[in-house]
Amino acid sequence: MNSIITKTYSVHFNSTAYQELNNYIDSKGFSKLFILVDSNTHKHCLPAFMAHLETSIAIEIIEIEAGEQYKTIDTCVGVWNALSELGADRKSLLLNLGGGVVTDLGGFVACTFKRGIKYINVPTSLLAMVDASVGGKTGVDLGALKNQVGVISSGDMVIIDTSYLNSLPQNQMKSGLAEMLKHGLIKDKSYFDKLTDLSKLTLNDLDDLIHESVLIKKNIVTNDPLEQGERKHLNFGHTLGHAIESYFLSHPEKEELLHGEAIAIGMILECYISSELLNFSKQDLNYITQAINNIYAPVNIEPSDYNAIIDLLKYDKKNEHGNINFVLLTEIGQPKIDCLVDNAIILNSIEYYKSS
Repeated sequence: MNSIITKTYSVHFNSTAYQELNNYIDSKGFSKLFILVDSNTHKHCLPAFMAHLETSIAIEIIEIEAGEQYKTIDTCVGVWNALSELGADRKSLLLNLGGGVVTDLGGFVACTFKRGIKYINVPTSLLAMVDASVGGKTGVDLGALKNQVGVISSGDMVIIDTSYLNSLPQNQMKSGLAEMLKHGLIKDKSYFDKLTDLSKLTLNDLDDLIHESVLIKKNIVTNDPLEQGERKHLNFGHTLGHAIESYFLSHPEKEELLHGEAIAIGMILECYISSELLNFSKQDLNYITQAINNIYAPVNIEPSDYNAIIDLLKYDKKNEHGNINFVLLTEIGQPKIDCLVDNAIILNSIEYYKSS
C-alpha cells in the first residue's frame, strides 16, 4: 500500500513502514527512545515491534494499564514521572504502541512533556488505525466524560502494521469497524456498502479498506485541521454515541461498551433524527439500521437511562453558546453540521433503536 503523506506527518503501512521508521530515527539524532505500551500490547505486540527496530539508541519501556478507564490525567502524571525518572529530555522520542487509549494519551503526554517532544503512533487496534492515530487529536477523559482535555498536534509519523490485528478479539475488530462505517456514511456510500458484507472480505480486502478509511479521514483533516467546519463531519454518530458510552462507563450496574459499539448505536439514532429533521431517506435509514444491527448485538437502554444520557450531551465538544450541535445527514455522503435537536426527537430515536 502506498504511504499517505501530509504537510505535517506521514502514514506508512506494513513492511515499508519499518524502513521509514528506522530511517527517521537514524536521521534525527534522538538522545533516547521511549515506547509507551499498555499491559496487553506489552505482551502481544512489543516483541514483534522491537524486532523491527534497527538502532543503537537506548530504549526504555513505559507500561500503563489497559482500558478506557485509565485514559486519565492521573495516568499521564505517572507517565510524565516515568519519563523524568528515566532521563527523558527534549531530544527524546516517544513511540506509542497500542490502541486508541495509548495513542491519544501518549500523544498528549508527548505534546506537554518539557513543552513538547517528538512522538510517533504505532496503532495496534483497528479503531486506532483508522481513527485515533490519525489527525492529531490527543487527550484524555475527565472522569467518564470523553476527551475533555487535550490538544491538536500531530506526531511526525504513523506506522500501520495490520499484522497486529491478529491478536485482537472480534469485539475489538467490530469496534474499529464502526469508525470505518462512519467514514462511508459521511463520504462514500459505495465504501459503506463494501463494509456491510463481512463474509465476502479477505485479509487483503481489509488492508485496502483500512488504507481507504485512513485516506478519507486524512483528506477531511487536511482541509480543516482545527475542526472549524468539515472536520466536524467526523463526529457523526458521536454526539449520542459518546453520551451513551460515558453513561455505560460510569454506571455501576451497566456493562461497559467499547467505543465502536456505542458509536454504532449513535449512528442509528442520528440517522433516525436525520430522517425526522432533514428528510433523510427512510429507505436508507432502514438499510443502515439493518446493516449495523447485523454486525452489533443489541444494547438494552432502559427508560430510566434516558434523562441521564440526554444530560451528558451538554459535555459534547462540538457544543457552542450552550447549544448541543449534532452532525446529521441529508443523504449518505452529505453531512450537515451544527444541527439543533429537541429532546423529544432524541427520545423517539432511542425508541426507534430499541424496536429495530
